[in-house]
Amino acid sequence: MVPVWIMDRYAYCTPSARVPQALSGLSLQTKSLEKSMVSGYFIARCDIDRKKGTHVSRPTARSAGISAAENYEQTRRLVGYLPRSDATEATYTDLGFKCGLEIHQQLLTEKKLFCHCPAGFYQEPDDYDAELVRHMRPTLSELGEYDGTALMEFRTRKNIIYRIKNETACTYDIDDTPPFRINQQALDIAIEIALMLKTNVVGELHITRKQYLDGSIPTGFQRTAIVGIEGDIPIKDKTVRIIQISLEEDSCREVSDIGHFRTYTTDRLGMPLIETVTYPDMLTPDEAAEAAHYLRFLARSSGKVRTGIGAAREDVNVSVTGGTRVEIKGVAHIKWIPELTHNEAFRQSALLMIADRLRERDIAPTEWKLTSRDIKPDDLRTDCPPVEAAFAAGQRIVAVNLPGFADCLSFFTGPGRCFADEVSDRLKVIACLEKPNMTNSESLDPIISDDDWTTIRGLLTAAPEDGQLIFWGPEDDIETALVVIDERCQAAFAGVPNETRKSLPDGTTIFERVLPGPDRMYPDTDSAPIPITGEQIEKIRAGLAVDVSNRQLQLRDWGVPEHLHAFLLRYDLVGEIETIARKTSIDPKYTAVLLSQTLNHVRGVYADRPAPNYRQLPDLFAFVDERGLERDILKALLPLWYLYPNESFDSLLEQSGYTPAGVEDIRKAIPDFRKSFVVRSSTKDPDAEVHWLVGRLRPTALGNIPLKQLREIVDEEVGRG
Repeated sequence: MVPVWIMDRYAYCTPSARVPQALSGLSLQTKSLEKSMVSGYFIARCDIDRKKGTHVSRPTARSAGISAAENYEQTRRLVGYLPRSDATEATYTDLGFKCGLEIHQQLLTEKKLFCHCPAGFYQEPDDYDAELVRHMRPTLSELGEYDGTALMEFRTRKNIIYRIKNETACTYDIDDTPPFRINQQALDIAIEIALMLKTNVVGELHITRKQYLDGSIPTGFQRTAIVGIEGDIPIKDKTVRIIQISLEEDSCREVSDIGHFRTYTTDRLGMPLIETVTYPDMLTPDEAAEAAHYLRFLARSSGKVRTGIGAAREDVNVSVTGGTRVEIKGVAHIKWIPELTHNEAFRQSALLMIADRLRERDIAPTEWKLTSRDIKPDDLRTDCPPVEAAFAAGQRIVAVNLPGFADCLSFFTGPGRCFADEVSDRLKVIACLEKPNMTNSESLDPIISDDDWTTIRGLLTAAPEDGQLIFWGPEDDIETALVVIDERCQAAFAGVPNETRKSLPDGTTIFERVLPGPDRMYPDTDSAPIPITGEQIEKIRAGLAVDVSNRQLQLRDWGVPEHLHAFLLRYDLVGEIETIARKTSIDPKYTAVLLSQTLNHVRGVYADRPAPNYRQLPDLFAFVDERGLERDILKALLPLWYLYPNESFDSLLEQSGYTPAGVEDIRKAIPDFRKSFVVRSSTKDPDAEVHWLVGRLRPTALGNIPLKQLREIVDEEVGRG
């Protein structure tokens, strides 16, 4: 029988064999056959379940002498990566894609959560009254264990600098004062949103401490409390389950993170926010974004949350079959979620293939060990600016041999990224070696010649199947860096490490920290349990906003185009449209389209201006209706109201240039305008005169007659002439 190797839904056979014949002895259903070559092997796409034990050994996918760039492209095809625009639901089903959300939303309160400092006041990075420096150390959890994330942060030896503004911080923020009683306004808002999420509100609020040793909270822990558990929200084709909603204090804002120094401002610290956590019920990237939008619309419909940049942040959890949960932290825009989760799914699939490749080389992870040695200036002949700069700065340059890692360092893990980046990212975060911090024997942008790599391999006594890298840094960071490299390579044998990754605007991610576990939680001994009574819950329930799903149904019933729904829900305008329809004779569909198009445009043009109170909109529409003005005048009034919300409607009407006029007044103006057109125009377009006249007469007609009627009048007068 023809030899066949199977790995991760792919079957391989030698070029001399025919793929169908090679597969005939296996109980596999071939979906499609590719005639492309992958490292000298034909490839067939098959229905293979990783969990059913169908994996058998296969040859390495990289042939001798192949370049790193070629290996990168071949492994990209091996992973099956394709742009998100080309992906289908079946793509994510094959990957075993699952996604859950953790949505953080600041609450609109006057004061912070556990002190009396004002909430919502921000400082510029260089505007502060004092600086505080701290060094974080891990604390034992209630089970007597250390959290892995806390230990990782401790190894970084960071100097955490806090820039404090007197108006927005107090001694509570630095743990020199016990917490005040929890902000009741914030708790009531959290209960309200918990009810909107259909969760079961707890009968007693227990405040706990959650360790954060990255320095984002000066105390080293965040106070948090679960408010509700087990709810759900509807999206287009399914129901997404809610695990819990918590009330907690916000963290500092990062200013910079360079080397062993990380700087924060404390203005945001302690502001109340809610965290809504979903089950991993989203099975495609688009479902994840849809659920995130729904949660945003739901929170905004309460009218009691902050809006703007930084007021809401999303953490997205992603896994694939055979992988593990990876958290993409701090996604600033929901529109980034589909691309980020798409790429993360393929990254995990690639890491699983790397693990398969390493295991096939008969390397026992427990026996795997890297070797290293220092490199001297005369060991390299290549002019390499980063290495030369490190030599000049008195830093150590270390060459490392990674047994069995040939062809793995340039293995594709995402657009423009390969496995070597996994190592470089951790060197930056944990060992504090600023990039560029390393190069490797399979670099896609080589800075060291092949001859020098041959020399390095000789110095390290490397075998042909080994990979090599060179890194540089201060003496004090070298040992930490070697441990980091060892840990990441050891983790490669297992596949996908549990970690938190930072999102980037291009849809890729970089390592941020080890994924936290339950060992970072322990009770807050400074805070007593807080009872939540049934009467309190029912009082809040009586004032709940209309469900977002019901608002969506209203928009559909009104005939509002689907693509306009997001804007109206984002700014909670559906209720205002409903009020306008009740107070005036203006059609709700007209209002919805007008607000979506006009306000969206004005917000874009005047992005630096704060938005007015949209609750004034019904009064503006009622003013137009009561005056007997044609509704088209609103197109001129809305931008003026947006810019000058405190001015009277009469003043805005005057600024719009409105003057009362009747149909006969408009007709009388047409002959003179026509004479002017004849003098000025040389066009042969028969409709040019009509368009020109409508444009000249529009200011006079606006608010007096419908613009559609204006066109009819002009057509009639031109036809007579």
